[in-house]
Amino acid sequence: MTRSGIKRLASAAVIVTVAVAGLGYTWRAEASLREQTSALQRVITGLEGRLTVLEARPSLDVNWPATAAAVERSVLTIEAGNSLGSAWVVRSDAAGSDLITNYHVVADAWNSGVATVEVRQGDRAIPGSMLRIDANDDLAVIHVAQPFPALTPAGSRPPIGTTVMAVGSPLGLSGTISVGVVSGYRSLEGSDYLQFSAPISPGNSGGPVVDREGHVVAVASAKFVGGGAEALSLGIPVQVVCQNLVACAGS
Repeated sequence: MTRSGIKRLASAAVIVTVAVAGLGYTWRAEASLREQTSALQRVITGLEGRLTVLEARPSLDVNWPATAAAVERSVLTIEAGNSLGSAWVVRSDAAGSDLITNYHVVADAWNSGVATVEVRQGDRAIPGSMLRIDANDDLAVIHVAQPFPALTPAGSRPPIGTTVMAVGSPLGLSGTISVGVVSGYRSLEGSDYLQFSAPISPGNSGGPVVDREGHVVAVASAKFVGGGAEALSLGIPVQVVCQNLVACAGS
């Protein structure tokens, strides 16, 4: 081979070597990029999973003032003779509204043969008539001719620890709210009760206990008193109302 041929071969070898080295660099760069992309995808997948878990948790930032404002439109005060209580709208149509209250609020009037009560909301006084009573479960249905927005019952019993709000007219002070948590579930004298820590007073009887969305979970009905008892309130689960007494809105 001539000197010029050797030079040409050497030059070709250099070119081939450089070309192969370039292909190796490109392959390593692409492999590194794939690894980085895969790592980023794993990070994104992990973050999406955490976001899903966080979205499934109940928000701690509940707008209770907005919930109270929405619910109060559907809560009324009941006067039956010397008895005072609260009521909430369970269903409504063009013919008027059906209200739920406690039987013990209207018991004296009912037992004396009087089937009418006075229903108040703010300064308005509306005549109401008793449609049905359930003395065993301490519930009564009252009808008024005016339509009011109905509240929606909760689809299931809330877990213990769920924050709830009682709305009613303690001592006749309409539009009063108190907030607490679901403390437990009790069976007393053959009846089921939801126990909650929101304070209630005479006049709250028959008013709704609602969750963060304004859905009714129970009907405030009683509390433990004496012996140092505090914030031991009881409500009739709303499922008793909807299953035994009246067709509830949204159910």
